[in-house]
Amino acid sequence: MRYISTRGTAPVLGFEETLLTGLARDGGLYVPESWPTFTSDEVRALARLPYSELAARVMLPFMGGAIAPDEFRRLAADAYAGFDHAAVTPLVQLDHDLWLMELFHGPTLAFKDVALQLLGRLFDYFLSRGDHRITVVGATSGDTGSAAIEACRDRDRLDIFMLHPLGRTSAIQRRQMTTVLADNVYNIAIEGSFDDCQDLVKAMFGDAGFRGRLQLSAVNSINWARIMAQIVYYVGAAVALGAPDRAVAFTVPTGNFGNIYAAYGARAMGIPIERLVVGSNSNDILTRFFRSGVMATAPVTPTLSPSMDIQVSSNFERLLFDLYQRDSVALADGMRRFRSSGSFSVTPNQLETAGALFAAYRADDDQTRAAIAGTWRRNGMLVDPHTAVGLHAAEAARADRAVPIAVPMVVLGCAHPAKFPEAVTAATGVHPALPERLADLPERPERLVVLPNDLGTVQAFILRHARLGDAQPRGNV
Repeated sequence: MRYISTRGTAPVLGFEETLLTGLARDGGLYVPESWPTFTSDEVRALARLPYSELAARVMLPFMGGAIAPDEFRRLAADAYAGFDHAAVTPLVQLDHDLWLMELFHGPTLAFKDVALQLLGRLFDYFLSRGDHRITVVGATSGDTGSAAIEACRDRDRLDIFMLHPLGRTSAIQRRQMTTVLADNVYNIAIEGSFDDCQDLVKAMFGDAGFRGRLQLSAVNSINWARIMAQIVYYVGAAVALGAPDRAVAFTVPTGNFGNIYAAYGARAMGIPIERLVVGSNSNDILTRFFRSGVMATAPVTPTLSPSMDIQVSSNFERLLFDLYQRDSVALADGMRRFRSSGSFSVTPNQLETAGALFAAYRADDDQTRAAIAGTWRRNGMLVDPHTAVGLHAAEAARADRAVPIAVPMVVLGCAHPAKFPEAVTAATGVHPALPERLADLPERPERLVVLPNDLGTVQAFILRHARLGDAQPRGNV
């Protein structure tokens, strides 16, 4: 298995190097040179497997022998042993053709745990084997940060620096990051938006000297291993609902496009996915693209679903790579135009290709509140605002006939409702309680630094605190 950059000029890598590199050195994103695929019989054989064994069977083809199967099975079993539900990502039926996949039973109560608990262990495995050290730098709009920190805390061979937008996460999201006082964890609150944080991270990866000196690696979904691990729960849900003999549709609340791109990957592997529905909040750059074929940024609007308050969907480039027939030169030119002007468009044929699989709908805050309240009224279930955006989009897709009646719809439950208590309580009158293990979170001491949206200032801070900051540059990991 080899991995190529969407921009076409970075080195072709194996799995280990792709994991440790994160963002390609030409600014692109790594994708498999070709997708591994399952036969119908192989898909049927995945039914009723424990989650860790399902994970092994789905992910081992992506590793190309970089890790022994038994060793990977051990890592996967360890990664998912700490989840609060034995099924890891259970399905809950809401209606005769509507299901919710609960992805929030991990340590930090958000879907990011499903991939990042494994990613931290993969880092440890490969870094220990090669006697390497890395510096992890990431940006978060809320949930990636806490999940990445929890996965990377106290690991001797890496330091992690996580950037989040000051004042633009929920208090619970912030505290899940800033109350981790491990020596290798640094939280940086940036005076700006999530897109500013993401731009700073990409600029650091684009600085060859800085990147080489600190051996930078990524935990955001720009890292291919994140996408790979998320493919698993789409496969599991589809098989549970009858694949390969029955197609399924998924609705995914998304801002960065990584989560729904993992569903696209499951489909490329042979899972019968009829339709993928994007759920956007008021920051609806993805919905506007799938309606018009134009991707154009706009000012970020703070919403009840802050993890989706994004105007630059970093993972969308992976889908565009296929829409451009894997023409990396044309794609790189389009990305340059987007970065310089804030806008670009695809051809009518490319939009038609995308529209054959994807549909997209937006929910403003009033519609989000209504979806939270309606789910509580009908099902007695509290959902967080991001999940509510997905539920609204799923209902709109059914009403629009974008998804056939006979096809079951699975909406992704992205976060525990207790991560957004104000919004949930306002919509339902019921205060969602944190699990007992996190009940004292509001009283725990915090540690963070506030920095301006300035690349030099952020880089200087990281150089002062990273254990590789004083090291001499050496070869790339």
